[in-house]
Amino acid sequence: MFGLEHLQLDTSFLALEGECPVSQAKALLEQVRFVIVDTAPGAAYIISYQEAKFLDAFHPDLTIDEWVRRTGWPCSAVLPMSRLGDLQTDWQKPVLVLGEDSGKLGIVTAEAMMNCLQQEKRQLVSYLDTLVETVNDAVTAVDREGRVIYWNRTAEQVYGIGKQDIIGRTIGEHFEKESIMLHQILDEGRTIRQVYHQPAPDTHVLISASPIVENNQIIGGIATEQDITRIVRLNEELYSAIPLRIEQDKPFSSIIGMGHDIKRSLEVARKFARFSTPVLLVGEPGSGKEMLAQAIHYSSERKDAAFVSLHCGAIPGGLLETELFGYQGGAFTSGEDQGKEGKLEFADGGTLFLEEVGEMPLDIQLKLSQYLRDKSFHRAGGEESIRTDARIIATTHTSLQPLMEQGLFLEDLFYQLNVMSIEIPPLRERREDIPELVQAFIREFTEHYHKPVPKVDADVLNVLMNHDWPGNIRELRNVMERAVILCEGDTITGVHLPPGLSSKMQHDEFFADRQETGAAKPHSAFQQEDHLIEEALRRAYGNKSAAAKLLGISRGTLYKKMREYDIHTE
Repeated sequence: MFGLEHLQLDTSFLALEGECPVSQAKALLEQVRFVIVDTAPGAAYIISYQEAKFLDAFHPDLTIDEWVRRTGWPCSAVLPMSRLGDLQTDWQKPVLVLGEDSGKLGIVTAEAMMNCLQQEKRQLVSYLDTLVETVNDAVTAVDREGRVIYWNRTAEQVYGIGKQDIIGRTIGEHFEKESIMLHQILDEGRTIRQVYHQPAPDTHVLISASPIVENNQIIGGIATEQDITRIVRLNEELYSAIPLRIEQDKPFSSIIGMGHDIKRSLEVARKFARFSTPVLLVGEPGSGKEMLAQAIHYSSERKDAAFVSLHCGAIPGGLLETELFGYQGGAFTSGEDQGKEGKLEFADGGTLFLEEVGEMPLDIQLKLSQYLRDKSFHRAGGEESIRTDARIIATTHTSLQPLMEQGLFLEDLFYQLNVMSIEIPPLRERREDIPELVQAFIREFTEHYHKPVPKVDADVLNVLMNHDWPGNIRELRNVMERAVILCEGDTITGVHLPPGLSSKMQHDEFFADRQETGAAKPHSAFQQEDHLIEEALRRAYGNKSAAAKLLGISRGTLYKKMREYDIHTE
């Protein structure tokens, strides 16, 4: 029960012993509403003031016990408050309610109990109404025959069907029976969670549904449907609009990397490119994992087949299964639907790139693991085994080992994907690549926006070199796109940077004495020029082109000065 806070106990009663005469009972009923006659423990006889007339037909000196025997007066239930909701309780007579110490708390009549239950029902309905109208999902409830008994506002918005047009009618009047998941719930009695469903041609939802059971009999069903139509459309637009950023004829040359760690990662990737084993790329978001995956694909024998991407963390679990494995015709829509191929089928003979595989639900992990083992799978809602040959390149922004130890990632899948694991260092650990990346992005965006190629102010490059880049290469690329768009002159300056970076454009002592030409001016003693060069090289992490720009001199002049002062870099 919801509660008994609305239950009114009647405390207008007095108790009598069974040996008392009926005249005493009648006299008491003129003062109180009930008289309680105690008999054996756990039993009592209750007489109400309305029943006093039944005492008149007997001699006043007759005992209550004898009166009870002669009239066959029914015994009342004696219960603690916690058991008032028992289905076995007999409500033909008022019920005596006991406290924790077995003392008499009061009397409850059938009428009072009904009033309480009705009040609680109204309260429950209010809570239910508020709940289903608060959630963002469409909520539908049907009875055993499939008649709609509940349809919230979100359902009205998703399907464009008002409550007045569907409540009391069978749900099949508005949808084809084959496309209604609730019919399966009523027929099979199983609960489903977050299953992709397409109840109408232009509507995509994730449905969770449960049968409503009473006394082991299904009396109806309730479903919540999350509208993911917009997500599906955005996902389709996203993958149809992803530009190719790798030169197919020389894939790895498109990736800029001068540091030891990134060079080692690229070398390993080149060696494994010609094999079809799965590859796991580990690196922070924006560090260039997709570019490396494309480089591996276009360096392999699969380069003429499709490179297909799927972000495991951007798609709800129910939809992810159908996106990856497809669905069988008639499984989620009308029987005329031919079904849909999944990414695995699109990637047959090519490469399937799975971003953030650690966010994949366990049931889909199991299905992917089985595919890697057998190279076959079943579409969602289908039984036919489909064979494809897609190479899997997966990414994760963190190690999968802790997830596996916590039971959030399947051990089999971990070892299947971890045949070759390649770590991509974040941009803050490969700052020597920043100048070249900056120039590459400038060339990309000036060509895209049909603008002249600008120079980069040395102070701007200094800020870019010293920024931590939490968004990695993707963040740097966005910064340079902004700068190219905003730059109307021949030089990118601090005003073209985002506020967070432009605020760092404060000259330290090293730049305090810069000449208007941009060249570094020595301090009072000429011999300090070597320190300026060393400082510039340090700030540029050994990159001579960047150091020359910081000093405002040509690279040839820098080399000459380095030889003059016997300055070496690693």
